Amino acid sequence: MRPQALFFVGGVRSGKSGLAQRWVEGRARRRLYLATCRAEDAEMAARVARHQAQRGPGWRCLEACLDPVGALRAQFPQGPAGRAGSGGPDGERPQAALLDCVSLWLANLMAQDLDETAILAKVDALAAVVAAPPCPLAVVSAEVGLGLTPLSSVGRRFCDLLGLANQRLAAACGTVLLVHCGLPLALKGRVPEELCAPAPLP
Repeated sequence: MRPQALFFVGGVRSGKSGLAQRWVEGRARRRLYLATCRAEDAEMAARVARHQAQRGPGWRCLEACLDPVGALRAQFPQGPAGRAGSGGPDGERPQAALLDCVSLWLANLMAQDLDETAILAKVDALAAVVAAPPCPLAVVSAEVGLGLTPLSSVGRRFCDLLGLANQRLAAACGTVLLVHCGLPLALKGRVPEELCAPAPLP
């Protein structure tokens, strides 16, 4: 059976990351967490530490603030069978992965002064990966289109870019879940059975 990718999208504190983590943990024992967050102040560092504690054992974290696609591909190097690449021998490669999250990744790319064309080209590269992932893959993103239009031009640009990115990733994934109040709603495909049970309260 080919590995599949699930796209989890929701608002702040909707429970999207927790559900994505549950799904990945149900797929494998060796799991890769692709982190796009930059801990640039004490409050964000505390958030990162809290997330790390919640993940527990079985996870390997890889910071991929600007190039999560390259970071994931490096774990599955191409070449003759039996040749170890940067991802190590098969026994050390991740069996499932979680990318959390697309929204922070785009913010990081905007901070690099990339234009819309360059950013969406990177999104398309990620969409190509989720369309045929090398292992079960959960991708998390924020939904920012349900509130007021931001007052600042940079805020409006971010919302526009993220909305376009979410559409492209949703088109590439076989299963897209909207998460609200900790509950998953299938926008595309079906809610995985293991996510139908109530999640433990945070």
